[in-house]
Amino acid sequence: MSEEVNKHNYSADSIQALEGMEHVRMRPSMYIGDVGVRGLHHLVYEVVDNSIDEAMGGHCDTIGVWINEDGSITVEDNGRGIPVDLHKKEGVSALEVVMTKIGAGGKFDKDSYKVSGGLHGVGVSVVNALSNHMKSTVFRDGKIYEQEYEKGKALYPVKQVGETEKRGTRQTFYPDDTIFTQTTEFSYDTLSARMRELSFLNKGITITFTDKREKDKDGNFVSELFHSDEGLKEYIRYLDGNREPIISHVISMDHEKGEIPVEVALIYNTSYTENIFSYVNNINTHEGGTHLQGFRSGLTRTLKKYADASGMLDKLKFEIAGDDFREGLTAIISVKVAEPQFEGQTKTKLGNREVVSPVSQAVSEMLENYLEENPNDARIIIQKVILAAQARHAAKKAREMVQRKTVMGGGGLPGKLSDCSEQDPAKCEVYLVEGDSAGGTAKQGRDRNFQAILPLRGKILNVEKAMQHKVFENEEIRNIFTALGVTIGTAEDSKALNLEKLRYHKVIIMCDADVDGSHIATLILTFFFRFMRELIEDGHVYIAAPPLYLVKKGNKKEYAWNDVQRDQANERMGGSAAIQRYKGLGEMNAEQLWETTMDPNFRTLRQVTIDSLAEADRIFSMLMGDEVPPRREFIEKNAVYANIDA
Repeated sequence: MSEEVNKHNYSADSIQALEGMEHVRMRPSMYIGDVGVRGLHHLVYEVVDNSIDEAMGGHCDTIGVWINEDGSITVEDNGRGIPVDLHKKEGVSALEVVMTKIGAGGKFDKDSYKVSGGLHGVGVSVVNALSNHMKSTVFRDGKIYEQEYEKGKALYPVKQVGETEKRGTRQTFYPDDTIFTQTTEFSYDTLSARMRELSFLNKGITITFTDKREKDKDGNFVSELFHSDEGLKEYIRYLDGNREPIISHVISMDHEKGEIPVEVALIYNTSYTENIFSYVNNINTHEGGTHLQGFRSGLTRTLKKYADASGMLDKLKFEIAGDDFREGLTAIISVKVAEPQFEGQTKTKLGNREVVSPVSQAVSEMLENYLEENPNDARIIIQKVILAAQARHAAKKAREMVQRKTVMGGGGLPGKLSDCSEQDPAKCEVYLVEGDSAGGTAKQGRDRNFQAILPLRGKILNVEKAMQHKVFENEEIRNIFTALGVTIGTAEDSKALNLEKLRYHKVIIMCDADVDGSHIATLILTFFFRFMRELIEDGHVYIAAPPLYLVKKGNKKEYAWNDVQRDQANERMGGSAAIQRYKGLGEMNAEQLWETTMDPNFRTLRQVTIDSLAEADRIFSMLMGDEVPPRREFIEKNAVYANIDA
């Protein structure tokens, strides 16, 4: 009896310190991926993960997250509260061990947490180490405890500061601006997307997110409340809100298979894209892994068996491939694994082999039941698969045509491409320029040694609404493939991109700073996201930022990228300067384009990154899909900013 009680006693003895944290501040990227915008936001995720772990263990149902007026972050939950009693091995409070020792935490004690997210238990101590100042407040056993830290070091021992009926933990931290030199400003949209995601992945939990830096029209702080009763079913409906479903229900299941909790939801729509999002312990594994492998095998095997038995494939003259079963599919797989084995520090691919079979079996049983109970939907799905197979054969021929025209295939470069003389791809960059006029100016203004120019005629095909073979038949898209030197489609994966042959490591989209230019840039980004996502994920895609104004008076001149800079420049020149508004790149001469937009010493390039695959997919389908009302609502809400971050 005493042994059973002890097993579930979350105390100082549950906290294990594995090693010191000397190198965290010296090499932060080893722990959080990078020290840019993504790494900064990762700090918040690590603290929130601790609260989510409490929720997954059944100890917490409410989490609050605040961006404070001073730019700091506060996260509070109603969990058990981090233990504060003496840690026998370390000789200090367990709270101090958790906050100041890397690898310390209840996550390493299997009796405290069955499963957990975070960075292998290093999360909150790494956040502490990378913060100028951090404060922990614990509500536990009717008392309030507190400790503060500077750059990972405790300023004083844990002390009791009051009494309370609350329970839980509150963490407030200020990122260290000597480490996060690019920015310490948190993005509301980025954090909001992650909180929404977590609420779908952990149904029943309530997460409130508040930004104290901004107030709404009623004078209240901007705030959102996230709560989901149906979990992944609701998540699917949210992600696919801008697409037209072809079946009547979201297909879903949520139960334990082989001691592994598996939750799956999927739906088929009229689109030609496959969108599968996989999670392990709330971590988005965007490179997939064994759980995704299990999902695909279960889906393909079950649908193939049903299609064969139905006789619908009898007249088909070629074999159905795995990809055909996933066209128009939106699916989410979420598994909970006690000891996940991830490939890479940032956890992008699951390696546990024992996960394949339970996920595959769960998906098979779910689909078999649905197909049997919904014969009309089953027939619609198989018809979609057959159409996908026919389109794949057409796309294969079109893709082979693209490959024959690539540089490595001996077909030569596109006629409009003005190539550079440098042969090392790491030193080369190519500008995708809107129109022949701007392309001509860019050719004159560039540095021929390392800068190539590819003018694009008009607006490229909207790939969101096009079948795959139409994409590969489009001349402008073929020119992009050929110029970049990459091929698409391998024996293993017909959507894989061969980046080894990429001819330029910087692919820069340069369009006019107007509505048409923004539309063209979005069309190109949609194409990259759907057919060349590896380009974005590997950091090769950028957007040029040409100026909007030239402010000139006598021999003085300044460029301005927004109205504020324009007014400031005018004021510096006495308030009577001549102001030229650039309506397009073609209005600049070659020298102006070089010195403002193409000179590496002075230009501004915005690197395109993907914070959330699911949210990026939703936004692209909304902006470029068929549904008009969601797009109108989005534009009305964001028209002031006119800056979409993929």
